[in-house]
Amino acid sequence: MGRISFFLIFLLVCSCNYFKPQQESQSIARVGKNYLYKSDMATLVPAGTSKEDSLLLVRDFIDRWASQKLLIEAAEINLSDAKKREYNALIKQYKIDLYTRAYIEEIVKRTVDTLVSQEELKKYYQENKENFKTNGTLVRLRYINLSKDNPRFGTIKNKFFDYSKKDKIFWDTYALQCKSLALNDSIWVDMSQVYEKLPFITPDNRDEFVIAGKRIERTTKNDVFLVKITNVIDKNQISPFEYSKPTLKEVLLNKRKLELIKKFEKDITNDAIKNNDYEIYK
Repeated sequence: MGRISFFLIFLLVCSCNYFKPQQESQSIARVGKNYLYKSDMATLVPAGTSKEDSLLLVRDFIDRWASQKLLIEAAEINLSDAKKREYNALIKQYKIDLYTRAYIEEIVKRTVDTLVSQEELKKYYQENKENFKTNGTLVRLRYINLSKDNPRFGTIKNKFFDYSKKDKIFWDTYALQCKSLALNDSIWVDMSQVYEKLPFITPDNRDEFVIAGKRIERTTKNDVFLVKITNVIDKNQISPFEYSKPTLKEVLLNKRKLELIKKFEKDITNDAIKNNDYEIYK
């Protein structure tokens, strides 16, 4: 009887040890039967991080890992079966959506033609002008900012206001004497860029300066700003073609992508029908 009792106790201890979670090699924390390994944090600490900061990062990561494991276990125990079925269906659908979207994006990336001709852009712009309106004021201008003590100020001023592309050599020489400048007045810019480059123009006084054809000479403490406003388009007006080109290209490419996706979905379905991989039972 004593030998049998000893044998039963031995079996009980062995079975308890068998079912007790064993610490895995290289593990640094455990929650229930879940282990956190050193390899899980291999890229956690950036190179050059101090020992103190490294310890804080590691401890914070371990604490968050433990909290998540404890919370998911509590949720699985306490949520109703109906709720878990609902969430499991959402998880399954999310996996389907994630995989199919990633696959289609790869197909589109390899297949869609990203070259959009000038003719296509202009045609779409002409047909859809009303959809391309300004969100704010657009301006075409040129300006220079130079020291008010510049000995050639008079010459530079005359050349600026009577600007000609023939004066390229002149500007190549004297541009170095300017603190900042922009002479290409064929480009449309929004008011945020005007405020940044010309700090004496503000939202409060913009109507005084931002007028088509306006010539401005503005002296500050040490500098002189010379500005020529070439053209202005107010908010909610049709955006110029050149300004709208990046948006036009994006719209046309998105249209191509959507058309390609529809075609791909149709083709893959038709192929499945032909190969008897897809059928509807009546």
